Amino acid sequence: MSSTPMLPVSTSEPNVESKQSATTPNLRSILARLSGSARLALSRCRPWTELVDRTAFTKPASFSDATSRVRKNFSYFRANYLTILAGVLSFSLISHPFSLVILLSLLSAWLFLYALRLSDQPVVIWGRPYSDIETLAILVASTVIVIFLTSVGSLLISGILMGLGIVCAHGAFRMPEDLFLDEQEPLGSGLFSFVSGAASSAAAAAATPAIISRV
Repeated sequence: MSSTPMLPVSTSEPNVESKQSATTPNLRSILARLSGSARLALSRCRPWTELVDRTAFTKPASFSDATSRVRKNFSYFRANYLTILAGVLSFSLISHPFSLVILLSLLSAWLFLYALRLSDQPVVIWGRPYSDIETLAILVASTVIVIFLTSVGSLLISGILMGLGIVCAHGAFRMPEDLFLDEQEPLGSGLFSFVSGAASSAAAAAATPAIISRV
């Protein structure tokens, strides 16, 4: 009685599991970069007691004097000012939970459906696969709708304008004569660099292989 040799059985489950878990390191990398950039930016803030020193506040003599003060004060307190701006914007979002949920949902859609998604894993909705171009078009259209046709856009704009108003008012009324402006680091460092580019650079660094393969 001859025994039939068993044929090797191949399965793709390990590969599928590895592909499905590939987004986790990317997400962790983004969060780690953002967290590190935020800590570095906050460490560059000037003492808050120096920011609110009441003896340094006077009325500007003219509009040009006010603009000159704003420019000098921003060069010195830029990390503090941008922290205030971020805090006002965060408070505006937290005070409107529905808009915050919508904004977080939109951000999650961009991350998991495009930035962190592997190029060989198409988006499938209700049994229909969508190409990268179709997915990108849907995300862009959703972003336009959320920002311009809902309360999220007006909330973001109002929060930014309120924060800028606080910053400009402080910068116009605080005398910068006691500040050592010549000892400051370049404008591109600190919180300014974090706000302007940390998020995009972190996302790009973490998701570069997936995005390049789709281009």
